Amino acid sequence: MLSGHHLETLVAVVEEESFGAAAARLRITQSAVSQRIRALEQQVGHVVVTREGPCRPTSQGEVLLGLARGVASLEADALGRLAGGAPSTVLDVGVNADSLATWFRDVIVSIAAQPDGPLLRLVVDDEHHTADLLRAGSVLGAITTDPEPVQGCSVEYLGTMRYLPVCTPAYAERWRAGGRWRWREMPIVQYDLRKDELQTRVLRRRGIEEGPPMHRIPSSEAFAHAVRAGLGWGSLPEADVGDAIDRGTLLRLTDDTVDVKLYWQSWRLHTRAVERLTDAIHAAAAIHLR
Repeated sequence: MLSGHHLETLVAVVEEESFGAAAARLRITQSAVSQRIRALEQQVGHVVVTREGPCRPTSQGEVLLGLARGVASLEADALGRLAGGAPSTVLDVGVNADSLATWFRDVIVSIAAQPDGPLLRLVVDDEHHTADLLRAGSVLGAITTDPEPVQGCSVEYLGTMRYLPVCTPAYAERWRAGGRWRWREMPIVQYDLRKDELQTRVLRRRGIEEGPPMHRIPSSEAFAHAVRAGLGWGSLPEADVGDAIDRGTLLRLTDDTVDVKLYWQSWRLHTRAVERLTDAIHAAAAIHLR
């Protein structure tokens, strides 16, 4: 059986990114940290964490990291029940920025209303990549576009998040000549130059593979502000657009929509905290997603 102390040490090394910082966190010597990691590696027969630069889990270490977080969640849930519901359970959750800026806010409100609710630690990444956080053992659950369950996880469909390609009237006046958009020339706003596919999907439908000039605005709120300011065109969540089109402050570039199906994937942990979080996510998704 794997030692709980060894698994706890692995989590500390990965989160603190060094043996020395992990030792300070665990209040033991750095030598003791090294001994625990070596003992764990000897037991499983694999190197579980890199030694140079910021410490990172190996592929075998990622498996153990997921196990360690699951054990910690189960332990915290049990201790919380014994202590009368003290909020000791920590839930690491992966979520995409647009969800966090819109419908996931209701999830936060729901958790805040629970007197014995868990402690949330949200990790933000693109919705096409949050499942990788599960594979790496960094989170217990994630909002993702991946319908295929990560090994050891369950997957549940939440709904569709619709995006509308929009711009300001002044931007349209500049870049729409004779009623035709100059797709290859007009600048776009991107959340991430590599991961953001919302604008490139619109362009690909028009046979455009080489991207036009791009602004990078890595914040959902600032991204929406940049589009409303006329910096470029971008695909905004339908909820963010609101009545701006009716009021004439934003225009749709096309009748096309960009629909993104979202799923909730989580480790199969039957704890009260995870079940409550899952219920809160489904309740919020039922209201805000299509």
